[in-house]
Amino acid sequence: MNKEQLRKAWENFTEKNDFILNPDRKHVDTIIEGVLINEKKHGLKLCPCRLRDRTKERDLELICPCNFKIQSTWKERGDCWCGLFVKR
Repeated sequence: MNKEQLRKAWENFTEKNDFILNPDRKHVDTIIEGVLINEKKHGLKLCPCRLRDRTKERDLELICPCNFKIQSTWKERGDCWCGLFVKR
């Protein structure tokens, strides 16, 4: 998967949800690069903003997009941990 394919997948993910992809394209590009680097290094599309603890169970929780709606940043600011998604 390349950058544009990943961006399109995330855009599709937001279509029927109460959030959108961050309109700051440069910010999203930075996250895409981190996710693709993690996929190359670790075999999983891990969020670049969260630290792995190297256990499979915990690392699977960090696959991007993670379960960001349970995070305090979503409740307090209306965006996910890394700002990839923001409330619509």
